[in-house]
Amino acid sequence: MMNAQNDPGHGHSPAAWTAVTIMLIGFTIGTVAFFFELAWLVWASAGIVLGGWIIGGIMAKAGYGVKGPKYQPKAHS
Repeated sequence: MMNAQNDPGHGHSPAAWTAVTIMLIGFTIGTVAFFFELAWLVWASAGIVLGGWIIGGIMAKAGYGVKGPKYQPKAHS
């Protein structure tokens, strides 16, 4: 069993939420573009997904990740 100090946080941080939201938007655009055979938009959406990953990493390095100093975990009720 994990104690509180070893708990990775399961991605409940502003960095994780921002990254996942951007990547979900990219995947959604890419799926619709693939359906309509818009290859340029599929590749652009792949860039959005990559951008979400990069932004999440930058935010984590800036302190908004699970163990970052700017992250304030919420108490579970």
